[in-house]
Amino acid sequence: MKIIILGAGQVGGTLAEHLANEQNDITVVDTDADKLRNLQDRLDIGTVLGGASYPNTLYRAGAEDADMLIAVTNSDEINMMACQVAHSIFNTPTKISRVRSPNYLAHQEQLFNPANVPVDVIIGPEQLVTKNIRQLIANPGALQVLDFADGKVQLVAVRAYYGGPLVGQELQEIRKHMPKVDTRVAAIFRQDRPILPEGSTVIEVDDEVFFIAARQHIRAVMSELRKVDKPYKRVMIAGGGNIGATLAQSIESQYQVKVIEKSYDRCRMLSERLKHAIVLCGSAAEPQLLTAENIENTDVFCALTNNDESNIMMSMLAKRMGAKKVITLITNAAYADLVGDEIDIAISPQQITIGSLLTHVRKGDISNVHSLRRGAAEAIELIAHGDAYSSKVVGRQLDEINLPDGVTIGAIVRGDDVLIAHGNVVVETDDHVILFLVDRSRIPQVEKLFAVGFGFFS
Repeated sequence: MKIIILGAGQVGGTLAEHLANEQNDITVVDTDADKLRNLQDRLDIGTVLGGASYPNTLYRAGAEDADMLIAVTNSDEINMMACQVAHSIFNTPTKISRVRSPNYLAHQEQLFNPANVPVDVIIGPEQLVTKNIRQLIANPGALQVLDFADGKVQLVAVRAYYGGPLVGQELQEIRKHMPKVDTRVAAIFRQDRPILPEGSTVIEVDDEVFFIAARQHIRAVMSELRKVDKPYKRVMIAGGGNIGATLAQSIESQYQVKVIEKSYDRCRMLSERLKHAIVLCGSAAEPQLLTAENIENTDVFCALTNNDESNIMMSMLAKRMGAKKVITLITNAAYADLVGDEIDIAISPQQITIGSLLTHVRKGDISNVHSLRRGAAEAIELIAHGDAYSSKVVGRQLDEINLPDGVTIGAIVRGDDVLIAHGNVVVETDDHVILFLVDRSRIPQVEKLFAVGFGFFS
């Protein structure tokens, strides 16, 4: 596939890296020559220096025969204008744009359509990050919570704690512990190394365990791996920007929410917008303010400013002063690798955004792509098509499917039914198949496996 990526920032650069490794023809456009040079030194891609929305720049990037344009510059207006130019002049088939401003997103249906601003897919990073954090708050103790099949199935990561009923036992004991709950461990990361689970695999303390189950069974499975935290009540949000404000608005009716924001004008706007949350003007880096607002009784502290260093320092301070759980927004991948135990969960907007972008870029009928462990692994929801003659998966039992190394099937969703993956389950056409990949280089093999061939029969 020939893809033009506008913007060589962290999202554009990381996306180029993902796609270039999957045998795509990639060209990246940016106004920063150094960023382009750094990308070209590492990747087998084309680069074009110039304004992303200019017709002559897009022409030099090969827009005449491009299959897809992905606009992820730092400017909403440039992204939207580039999609307009690609549509009007080059008739580019698929146009994807990152749009951050809530003012545009509030009128998404009226604005973004072929008759007005011709964008096929809108990616709103703030909304994606907010949803991610909301899931973590709703599932105490989880490191990551991912929805599949419209939320019918969830993939959850937890750290196995000393004293958990299944810690020190083989995975096949799960069925004995929970005879009425069906679940599957999709992968285990032990000291940052992936382990593909088998029935005889023993769970150890501090293992990062990814399991998949129907939404209503998640809490029961978590209780087997660790002491389940009590439901959260009190949430403190540092930073009243787009992400902080959107999060506060979405959870204020369910939790006791406090928002700390430095800008007085922003505080006044937030206090008018929020109905139940308390808005405080000040800095979450001030111990006196945290003490006055009972940080020691706070269940979740979310550091969501646009400054990584501030987020990290505020999170460490809040944790030391008694906050039970700390969630920290970190855009710089190097920082995310450095943070220690004082930060419970580091949220990467780039990885969340890239997962959403890949859903629309990958070959095959894909409903969801989630990037895991800062891009090292992936979870994919693919829809099976064809029949036993044209497909390598439809009409076959799971234990008959020749999966690539490092790939496991976690569950199948058939209509409203959730079928946890066991060897005797047969894949039917239109099934939503949820796969876990500990090695992203296997993605082309997975796409090929699910591709429908003409009269295929083995």
